[in-house]
Amino acid sequence: MAFIKTEFPGLLIFEPRLFEDSRGYFYESYNAGIFEAAGISVNFVQDNQAKSSYGVVRGLHYQLAPFAQTKLIRVLEGKIVDAVVDLRDGSPTYGKQFTIELSAENRQQLLVPKGFAHGYSVVSETAEVFYKCDDFYNKEAEGGLSLNDPTLNIDWQIPTDKMIISEKDLLYPPFSESNWNFIYQP
Repeated sequence: MAFIKTEFPGLLIFEPRLFEDSRGYFYESYNAGIFEAAGISVNFVQDNQAKSSYGVVRGLHYQLAPFAQTKLIRVLEGKIVDAVVDLRDGSPTYGKQFTIELSAENRQQLLVPKGFAHGYSVVSETAEVFYKCDDFYNKEAEGGLSLNDPTLNIDWQIPTDKMIISEKDLLYPPFSESNWNFIYQP
């Protein structure tokens, strides 16, 4: 099965089919037909790629509606702890966080629907992260949560004194003081 459901509605783990032989391996990292056959219709319009070193923590980011983004996240090199927080009012998992280890080795991908804050930490020497988005970046719609909010209790698997965090990410408020406009639609 290509998709693994999580307890979070719409948050899916994608495991592409791998073909290996003596030459190496091959897999389709994305195939719209496979997604559509599973009832997932997403029109990705932007690809993003970032390389970071051990200890970098990025997030927790989101874009307000109507510029919210569905993302498909994967790791090309290294290993990350990927984290999301459900911000959709009315969702059965509203305010809860989910983490998963994504790596070049396990080839798993995380499909994050609109209405989630997203971030990750680099737990290998370096990591190259690639993700698809179904809407364009919009600076005016940017938002974020404090990545060290104790109510979220995210285990980034990086000692606090080793975390490398941007100034912008350090300024984001805790969950209880943040504003967003996402509504859960089953």
